[in-house]
Amino acid sequence: MEFLFLRWISFIYMEENRMPLPHPPSPSPTLLECWLEIVGPWRVAFAQHRTFSRAVRQALGSLLCLGRSTLSRIIWTTGREQSSWSAEYFLHSRASWDPHALFDPMLREALRYCPGRLVAVAVDDTRLKKTGRSIPQAQYHRDPLSPPFHVNLIWALRFLQASVLLPLHRSGPWPARGIPIRLEEVSTVKKPGRRASEEAWNLYKQEIKQRNLSRRFVQSMAELRYSFDRAGAGRKLLVIVGDGSFCNRTVLSGIPARVVLVARTRKDASLCFRAPAGDRRFYAKDKFTPDQVRLDENVAWRKTKIFYGGKRRTVRYKEVTGVLWQGGARQRLLRLFVIAATPHRKGRNGKFHYHNPAFLLTTMLEGSTRQLLQMYFDRWQIEVNHRDEKDTLGVGQAQMWNPVSVPRQPALVVAAYSALLLAALKAFGPTRGEAFAALPRWRSGAKRPSCLDLITLLRKEAQQNPQLIQNLGFQISSPQIIAAAAA
Repeated sequence: MEFLFLRWISFIYMEENRMPLPHPPSPSPTLLECWLEIVGPWRVAFAQHRTFSRAVRQALGSLLCLGRSTLSRIIWTTGREQSSWSAEYFLHSRASWDPHALFDPMLREALRYCPGRLVAVAVDDTRLKKTGRSIPQAQYHRDPLSPPFHVNLIWALRFLQASVLLPLHRSGPWPARGIPIRLEEVSTVKKPGRRASEEAWNLYKQEIKQRNLSRRFVQSMAELRYSFDRAGAGRKLLVIVGDGSFCNRTVLSGIPARVVLVARTRKDASLCFRAPAGDRRFYAKDKFTPDQVRLDENVAWRKTKIFYGGKRRTVRYKEVTGVLWQGGARQRLLRLFVIAATPHRKGRNGKFHYHNPAFLLTTMLEGSTRQLLQMYFDRWQIEVNHRDEKDTLGVGQAQMWNPVSVPRQPALVVAAYSALLLAALKAFGPTRGEAFAALPRWRSGAKRPSCLDLITLLRKEAQQNPQLIQNLGFQISSPQIIAAAAA
């Protein structure tokens, strides 16, 4: 008995003085968990919880859907093909919610990756091809892929998109990433018929001046500035980067406060300087074009390092400050950048080819030239967004004709895509994580996951963790997705 008592005392002593075992490290969040966390604030955008659940379910279904991304296939992907589909369509036509409110959580999350005072936002218009003749907003547009010697027309919808450019190359050899933060439908005014009254024609001429792309772009800039202020970025300067279609008198005369425009201009634009002191003129008599500045030997070429194409490269440029554009900017002073053609090779041992030079005008007269040029080079990321949205996600393939539903459903899918990009950054950082499948040999040099890589991983995690999306009414299985794609 005494021996057992001593063993019992020693056991108690050892238990009291035993060092606590370290807790197992918490597993890193999955891509699906990060995506659900980012879209969680969507709850305030909807009046009812069931409408919020339906919107999140459709957004996730649009990412997991195989084949054409019609709404019927999205419903089948979510496992609700035997339920009533009326509410799924009424989400876009009858429910009360603002599509722009879906991008507010993405903007707040994206600002975490934007240090410094300047924040770059790329803006561009895009067209979604349609076939239905009952869509009020659809019209014939010029096909941007048509050859220059023959203009083709397409029946499509026109949208204006804005993507904040995350400067990931500041912390490592990673390219920038464009995060969509706005998508709005900017349809053109339809021309009256031949037998229309004179009053209808006068109203058409007035609406053309008020509802063109440039005026909608000016309104979008003001709304973007307001969205940044609400997200807590009131002290940051918004740098809008656009192409040549936004470099005109309407845009340059309507730039809001704390917003800077960097846009591409024509090489034959008529520019000048301020008239000398004592002259009654405001504009100098001598005119010049951006292409003449490129050929002028008195303006020296400068060099800077710009990250593009996977590494930092030397770019030659010329800079002229205090430029006036009488026909486009009136008396607003501008800053001209002339970027020299960059040599490149199509093959390792091929001969050098040269791109065309670029001519930029900006309303920012002072500041880092290197940073502004880097933002212009990063603008290519919005083209990557357009490609992912159309080719991979099938934005615009949903068959809807209701005037309210037509702009809402693409905005929901683009917001889901934006949340997916941010979820990848939150879960794995700017590089590929171990959760992704091994790359094939022809993609061994990829430094970041593509949109298709993210969707493949998201589909895998949704099948392995169905408990994460059960509260959304999501019933997913691998045969279910394959059957939806074959339907």
